Amino acid sequence: MSKLICSSAIIGARDTVERADAILAQAIAEKGADHPVAFPDTAYYLPVIYSFTGSKVEKLGDMTAILDECRGLVSAPPSDDVWLPYLGNALDAGAATLFAFEVIEACKTVIGPSPVDGIWLGAANDVIMRERGIEFVDGTAPGFAAVVGAAPDSETAVRIARELQEKNLYVFMAGAVDGVTFAEQLESEGVQLGWETRLVPFGRDVSAAIYALGFANRAALSFGGVAPGDFERNLRYNKNRIFAFVLALGEVDDEKYAAAAGAINYGFPTIADTDIPEILPTGVCTYEHVVSNVPHDKIVAKALEVRGCKVKIAKVPIPVAFGPAFEGERIRKVDVHAEFGGNITPGFEFVQSASLDEIEDGAIEIIGPDIDEVPEGTALPLAIWVEAAGRKMQSDFEPILERQIHHLINSAEGIWHMGQRDIIWTRVSKNAFARGFRLRHYGEILHTKLLNDYPAIVDKVKVTLITDRDEVERRLEHARKVYVERNHRLAAMTDESVDTFYSCLLCQSFAPDHVCVITPERLGLCGAYNWLDGKAAHEIDETGPNQPVEKGRCLDPVRGVWEGVNEYVFKNSHKKTKIFTAYSLMSHPMTSCGCFEAIIAYVPECNGVMIVNREFMADTPVGMTFSTLAGMVGGGVQTPGFMGVGKAFLCSPKFLSAEGGVRRVVWMPKELKGIISDDFHARIEADGVPELWDLIADESIATAPGDIRTYMEKVGHPALELPAMDTLWEGLEVPVAAPAPTNGKGEIARVEKASSSSAKSAESSFDPVDQPMHRHGRGCVGPLPSVVQNAAPLKAAPEAATPIIDAASKREPVAKAPEAPVTPSLLRRRLRNLTPIPSR
Repeated sequence: MSKLICSSAIIGARDTVERADAILAQAIAEKGADHPVAFPDTAYYLPVIYSFTGSKVEKLGDMTAILDECRGLVSAPPSDDVWLPYLGNALDAGAATLFAFEVIEACKTVIGPSPVDGIWLGAANDVIMRERGIEFVDGTAPGFAAVVGAAPDSETAVRIARELQEKNLYVFMAGAVDGVTFAEQLESEGVQLGWETRLVPFGRDVSAAIYALGFANRAALSFGGVAPGDFERNLRYNKNRIFAFVLALGEVDDEKYAAAAGAINYGFPTIADTDIPEILPTGVCTYEHVVSNVPHDKIVAKALEVRGCKVKIAKVPIPVAFGPAFEGERIRKVDVHAEFGGNITPGFEFVQSASLDEIEDGAIEIIGPDIDEVPEGTALPLAIWVEAAGRKMQSDFEPILERQIHHLINSAEGIWHMGQRDIIWTRVSKNAFARGFRLRHYGEILHTKLLNDYPAIVDKVKVTLITDRDEVERRLEHARKVYVERNHRLAAMTDESVDTFYSCLLCQSFAPDHVCVITPERLGLCGAYNWLDGKAAHEIDETGPNQPVEKGRCLDPVRGVWEGVNEYVFKNSHKKTKIFTAYSLMSHPMTSCGCFEAIIAYVPECNGVMIVNREFMADTPVGMTFSTLAGMVGGGVQTPGFMGVGKAFLCSPKFLSAEGGVRRVVWMPKELKGIISDDFHARIEADGVPELWDLIADESIATAPGDIRTYMEKVGHPALELPAMDTLWEGLEVPVAAPAPTNGKGEIARVEKASSSSAKSAESSFDPVDQPMHRHGRGCVGPLPSVVQNAAPLKAAPEAATPIIDAASKREPVAKAPEAPVTPSLLRRRLRNLTPIPSR
C-alpha cells in the first residue's frame, strides 16, 4: 500500500478526531452530558458506530468513550526508514475517521449548524431508508456513488450526474473543493436534487459523507440481519450486496484520504480524477482499492468496472435522458408544454394480447393531434393502447405489463406520469419538447422497454396513441369492461382454490434467510406482488425469484400450514425456518425482509393487535417506533407476535383468521385508516362487525396500552370477548408432517406425491359439522380451533399494571431467530420483559 496514502489517512484521522473532540466538548458544555442525541427519525442509534462496535450512543456523554476508542485506532504515521504493511493501520485510521464524522454530524443536530439546511438533507429518515432500500433489492438501483468534492466546472458535474442517473445509480454528495460543491454545481444548472431524482446532497462538509456510509450500515442491520458489532459480516454484506464506490473529484487532502480509507472498510473503492497514489492489488475491495487520474468522460465507466457493478441498460431512442432516476422528477404547471388526463381530460392506458400475425413490431400510430400541433399549455385527451404479442403471451400478463407503463414513461427526463388504468395524468415539459420529444416517443419507450424487460413473453409490440376525444372515449368504454373482468378474476380466487402458491426471493439480496410466500389471499409484504404477479413473473423468468410452491398435504387448515410449503421454506431459508403459518401472528408467522408496508404487533394489555404503517413516526402502543419495530421484525427473523405485511393484506379474509381476524385490531394510526378505509369497511361488513371501524383507537384517542384498554371497555371492543391471544396455541404445536395413511391393516400405505385432489381432501378433512363457526370472508365460514372454542373470553387485562415496554427504553434489533419453536409462555415473558428466548 502507498506510504503517502497511509500517512495522509493517519494524519487526517488524527485531525478529524481532535475536531470531533472540540465540537463534542462544546456540545456538552452547552447542553450537558446527559442530553439525548440521535439522527432524527432513524433507528440504530448512530448507525456506523453501532454497526462497527455495537455501542449505543444515546446521549452526548456516550460519545466520549467513542472518541477514546478512536484515539486508540490511530497509530503513528509510518517512519521514513522502516517499511511496514500499511493497510491495517490505514483501515483503522479510516474507521476512526468515520466514528469522528458521525460524532461531528450528531453534535450538529444538538448545537448546530443543522445538517438539514437548504439543499442539504442530512440523514435519510427510516421511511426513506425502507422505500429506497427496496430499489437496491429489486435491482432498479444497482448501487450508489458517494461523490466527494466538486467537478472542475458545472457542465462537467451535470454530465457526470446524468451518466450516473442513466446507469440507475444513486448519487450521494458531500464535501467541497475551494468552497465549491458538486451539489451546488448541479443546482446552478437547474438540475432537480433530492431523493426523488436520486441526486442526494447530504452536506457541505466531508463529514456529511457519513450519511452515505450510514445508509449502507442501516441496510445491513435492517435488511440483512447483521448483528451490531459484527464488523466482519458488515464488511462482507456491504462488499457483496451494496455496490457502492467513492468518486473523489478535485483536490484530495488528508481528511479525504482518511475518509477513503474508511470506505475501504466496506469494500467500497475510491476512483479519483486527480493524480494521487493508487492501491491496485485486490484485497479488501473486490478489485482495486484506489484508482486515480481517470478522465471525466470515463470516470463513471471505470468506477463501475472497479466496483464490479453490472448495469444493464437498453438504449431508448428518444431525445431526452432515460432511467429510473428521473421517476421522481417534478414538472410544475409553469413548465408544462402539454398534459393529458388528470381529471382535466379523459385519459387511460391499456394493454391487450394479440396474435403474432395481427401486429407489426415497432408500429407506432397516432390518432389525433400531436403536441407540436397545439398551443403551449394545452390539455389533450390520451389513450395509450398497447398490443403485445408473443408465443408465451397470455391474458394474465396484460395487467402486469400495463402496470409497468407508469414506471417506464416516468423514467424519461422531462416527462411526468402518475396513476394507472383510467386515472392517469401525464405531462411533457417545455424543456423536453424543445429537445424534440413528441407523442410518438411515448410509443418508443414502451416498445423498447417491454421487449427488453420481458423477452420471455413479448416478441412484438404495437403502440397506438390517441388524442382524438371521440376515439378515446369509445375505447375507454371497452377498457373499463376489461378492468372489471380482471378485478373479478382475482377477487374470486381463494387460497383453497389453488394447489400452488408462489415464493418471492427477491429480497434475499438483502435478507438472505427470508422467504416470502404469496397466496391468492395474501400478497407479498412489500405490497408490490400478488399471486397473479408471482405466476406471471415465473412464466416470464422460470429461474427468477418467483417460484411455484406446491402446497402439498394440509397439516393445519386453521393456521394455514401445508407440508409442501414448509419443505420449500425450510430449504430456501437456508434451513432457518422450519414451520410457516399463513394465517397466524402468534404461531410461527412468516418472516420479513424489511420492505414491508406495515407492521402488526401483539398488545397483551388489549388482547389484540396494533398495526402501524412506515409513515407513522411517533411511538406506538408497544413503546416502539416503526423503525425500532422494523429492527425486530426484519432480516428474515421469525418473531411470534410481530409481523411485517403489505397494506392490502389487512383487508383480506385471511388476515389473522386463525386468531379472530379483524376483531383483533385495537389500534392503528389515523393516516393508515384513511389509506385502507374503503377496503377495510368492506372487510368488516363481510365479517359481520360493521361497527368495528369506530371501535379501533388511533393516536388521537390513545397510544398507551392502558388507555387503549379503557377506551375498548368504554366502546365494547369485540377483542375483549375473544380468548387470550398469548395462550391460544398453548399445547397445540404445529404438526411437522401429516399423519401417514394406513391400508386398513395397521400398515402404512404407499403415498404418492400429493395431487391437487389429495391436497383439497386434506384441507377438507377438518370436519366443520357440529362445531362453532365464524365468518372469514366473502360469506365463507370455517371452524374455530378447539382451543378458541373452549377458552373463556378475556374479562380483565392480562397483567394490565405492567407496561409491555418502558417507553423511554430502546429495543435492540434482534439479529437472529431462535432455532426452536417458542412456547406462548416464553413469548409472553419476552413481550413483558424483553428477555431473550433460549433455544431448546
